Amino acid sequence: MASFPLHSVPLSRPSRGYPVQFSSRFLSIGHTGVSVSVRPHGSLLRLATSDPLSSGEGRPLERVEELRVPEAWSTPSIALRESEWLREILHKWLDDEYCPEPTNIDISRVAAKSYYDSLISKETDLGEILLGMVAELEKLSYQESFHGSFSSANAAVRLITEKISSIADK
Repeated sequence: MASFPLHSVPLSRPSRGYPVQFSSRFLSIGHTGVSVSVRPHGSLLRLATSDPLSSGEGRPLERVEELRVPEAWSTPSIALRESEWLREILHKWLDDEYCPEPTNIDISRVAAKSYYDSLISKETDLGEILLGMVAELEKLSYQESFHGSFSSANAAVRLITEKISSIADK
C-alpha cells in the first residue's frame, strides 16, 4: 500500500492527537497525505506525492492530484457494496484504535449511509464526500465517546483513500 506525505500550506502537519486542523480556507487531514481546499464552489481533495523534480532550491516539488472515487462506484449495487465495506471497516477501526463502544456502531452506520448517498448522487470528489459525511455525523451525540464528527469522517475518508490507493497500485 502506498504511503504519501502530508503537505498542506499554510497549515503545519497536525499532531497525532488532533488529526484535523482548520483555517479559513483549508481542512487538513493528518497522516493521510490529504488536504481539502474549501472554495466558494465546493471543495477539492488532493493527494500530495513527491515529484523527482526540484524547485531549484534543493527542495523536491510536490505533485498534487485530485482524489475521486471511481465513477463505477456510483452504480447502486457497487455503492451499496462500498458503503457496507466502509461500515464494517470503520467500525472495526474505531474499536481497534480507541475502544469498543456503542457509539462506534452509530458512527459507522451514519458514515456508511452518507457515503452511499454521495455515491448514488454521483458525487465522486472525496472532499465533497468528506464534508457531507461531517454534516451527517454532527447529528450524533459524542458526549460519552472518544470521537467527534470530524475525527470520525477523517478516519472514514482515510480508509476510502487507502482502498483507492491499493486499487491503483495493482
